[in-house]
Amino acid sequence: MNLLFTLLCFSHFYGLHWAETNIYPPKKVSKVVIDAGHGGKDSGAKGKLYKEKDIALSVALKLGQYIQQNLPDVKVIYTRKTDVFIPLFERAEIANKNQADLFISIHCNSVPGKKTYIKGTETFVMGLHTAEENLEVAKRENEVVLLEDNYKTKYGGFDPNAPESHIILSMFQNVYIDRSILFAEKIESQFKNKANRASRGVKQAGFVVLKATAMPSVLVELGFLSNPEEETYMKSEEGQNILASAIYRAFKEYKLQIESNK
Repeated sequence: MNLLFTLLCFSHFYGLHWAETNIYPPKKVSKVVIDAGHGGKDSGAKGKLYKEKDIALSVALKLGQYIQQNLPDVKVIYTRKTDVFIPLFERAEIANKNQADLFISIHCNSVPGKKTYIKGTETFVMGLHTAEENLEVAKRENEVVLLEDNYKTKYGGFDPNAPESHIILSMFQNVYIDRSILFAEKIESQFKNKANRASRGVKQAGFVVLKATAMPSVLVELGFLSNPEEETYMKSEEGQNILASAIYRAFKEYKLQIESNK
């Protein structure tokens, strides 16, 4: 498919008419969209006992509660608050229609086979895949579009199994990349230094859910469900509280830095 034509298709189907979009990063952080990954018929990654969709929702709700309780000037908007299926393009639409200043998508990671020793948090921003494993994570998270009716029409011919589709996706969001990386770095710092989690760092990959958001955006992988120890931790009340509070502290730091540089 012609590259320019594909880019125009993606822009059209996501409603991103660039001349009408505010391309300047916000100077205040007063509205945040928290996206619990997967849901409903889309379970996401599966551990031996637990599903990604349930852990993501629980941590997302806890994160929102921390923000509402401690930062009353911030409006929190959820893409879902129950176990329902929300198409990826609708998640981005929620953020764009509400003119959010930040988009946070919560997920759990997994690897196939017997690599149960792999562990750690990762926070992704949109960008070119710098490693094959980054591409595999993006492909796994993007495969949810296959559960949607007429997904080829909705996503301008996007094929979640084609590497070139993910490369095209990574060309979007460049205007917000610095802010996205800034926030992602704060999240991973909190995970490592305060929550005592193994951090795999900030990475770039092409995620459908991040591509169409007209604001700084990150996708957080809380840990690996394929690792029994991390699966137990992420499902526990204590583990979820620690993970959610780490993201909250990163959000607070980010907000203070952005607003102090007005």
